[in-house]
Amino acid sequence: MVTTTSAPAPHRALPHPKFRLPWFGDLLTTDPVKPVQMSWRDAQNLGEIFERKIMNWPMVVVSGTDLINEVNDEKFWTKHVGVLFKKLRPIARDGLFTAYNHEPNWHRAHNILAPSFTAQSMRSYHDTMCGVADELVDYWSDRAGQWVDTAEDMNRFTLEVIARAGFGGYDFESFGRDTPHPFVAAMLRSLRYINSYANLPTFLEKTVGRRAAAQHKRDIATTHAIVDDVIAARKASGTVGEHGDLLDRMLTVEDPETGERLSDTNIRYQIFTFLVAGHETSAGALAFALYELARNPEAAAKVRAEIDERFPGRDRPTIAFEDVAKLRSVRRVVDETLRLWPVAPGYFREAITDVTIGDGYHFKPGDWVFVLTLQAHRDKSAWGEDADQFEPDRWLRTNLAETDNRRIYKPFGTGLRACVGRQFAYHEIMLALTYILHQFDFEHEPDYALDIAEQITLKPRGFKLRVTPRR
Repeated sequence: MVTTTSAPAPHRALPHPKFRLPWFGDLLTTDPVKPVQMSWRDAQNLGEIFERKIMNWPMVVVSGTDLINEVNDEKFWTKHVGVLFKKLRPIARDGLFTAYNHEPNWHRAHNILAPSFTAQSMRSYHDTMCGVADELVDYWSDRAGQWVDTAEDMNRFTLEVIARAGFGGYDFESFGRDTPHPFVAAMLRSLRYINSYANLPTFLEKTVGRRAAAQHKRDIATTHAIVDDVIAARKASGTVGEHGDLLDRMLTVEDPETGERLSDTNIRYQIFTFLVAGHETSAGALAFALYELARNPEAAAKVRAEIDERFPGRDRPTIAFEDVAKLRSVRRVVDETLRLWPVAPGYFREAITDVTIGDGYHFKPGDWVFVLTLQAHRDKSAWGEDADQFEPDRWLRTNLAETDNRRIYKPFGTGLRACVGRQFAYHEIMLALTYILHQFDFEHEPDYALDIAEQITLKPRGFKLRVTPRR
């Protein structure tokens, strides 16, 4: 139970990994390549709250249901821009994802952009999403009987969706290139760099990581130049205000509270934010959904039965905007995938007052914690003994009624700073799964062992499907 106090409460010592050393802290047991999975293992061994210290830099990880419900309380806690996102700030600055709470551009951009993700606005993106899904189906049909890299192809799909729907049909040519677009290559290198160096001392970046740091600076310049070209081309086109997309809105709409528009520089940061957050998370969710469906053919058969009932025959379906929300079994697959594999595997919270959570864990204003949803979504005390199993039917209303209402399900963050584009993500993920399951049978490599790659988000690396058109 949350308590507040004007004086520090007795501080209860936090569990921490073994082999902690003076000055170095827990550096010996740090995994810079897979830091989230390291924290996941720590949570299973150390419990619902623990501390990991790198040099003199502590990180408190919270994964227990009751403790998370306390730190989600907006009266005492707020969003913290964690170390990963601070490393993103040279690229995205005060974009929606990486802005500090006090920065005016966050409020301004949120007020301007939030209406772009209402139900009515979502309708305007639907045909674009269907067009990209058609390209994905063509791409896989040309590779029938072959092994396809699932995560890579889901990246192709979601990047094209956000680029075309949000920024005037900008085409990365993802399905027609043998090598990644320069923006994509630079962006992915940047994400890998940030993920690898976020939890390591600065001196390592300046010594053993010097070459990678130099490449990272070049990649930042590349991504900024490409995005600036997109903005300049729209302004020079004479068609500003005619597209009805995110870019038009940022260029023409005033913040209703201040009457101010976003600057071109901030629009650059917002575009980068959407291109990264708007494709990485959805691509990871799609890849994990296909991973689970390939390993659970009975679950896949249930979903196909619903899809086939609505869209009989083997011709490519014509899916209306209203059809997507009615595919309840597809939605259950997505929800269950995001429960087991929250591709944004946690979020940061910062105390705004002296506060004590749980049994004596005290935090001062400015202290922060990392909420590890990857573990919290599997808390057996809230989700049941089968919490580690892929079971889409747990999302049936009758089954949810029997589930502990304390449970944590936060794949898109929490509070006012939760992901503004979550409805966009749900729609494109459900649409893509419907196309794929209607058009293809697939099998996974029998010897594949799940390897989760981390580049801020999670995705199954090296996971391949052999796809065959359904007859």
